[in-house]
Amino acid sequence: MFKFPKNVLSNIKNYLEEKQKQTEKRLSELKKEDPFSDPTRLSDNAASDTEAKEEFGHDTISAIQLELSRGLVRIRKTLTKIKIGKYGICENCGKMIDTERLTVMPTAELCVDCEKRNEKK
Repeated sequence: MFKFPKNVLSNIKNYLEEKQKQTEKRLSELKKEDPFSDPTRLSDNAASDTEAKEEFGHDTISAIQLELSRGLVRIRKTLTKIKIGKYGICENCGKMIDTERLTVMPTAELCVDCEKRNEKK
């Protein structure tokens, strides 16, 4: 079985840890930006257009938070794989994931072939 050199894994790990910090920070910022987080919102008797704007803002922020949270899970999962020595192994077939794919997407869980089969389903 192929193992990545320690210096390569170290660079990937550092990159992912920085990405994790940035994502956590952005999630925290979004929580503050959410119009529904304003406690006075419930008692302000806003006009229907203001209410619609707040609803749209909340829905947009919720969608971004969901995507960032999914990314955070992928980052944490990848960091765990690095720690236990299973980084770069396809979760489906057990083969090595192409290094070019990992360069573009360090959190890839599937090799290209398995990803293609997965997309067809």
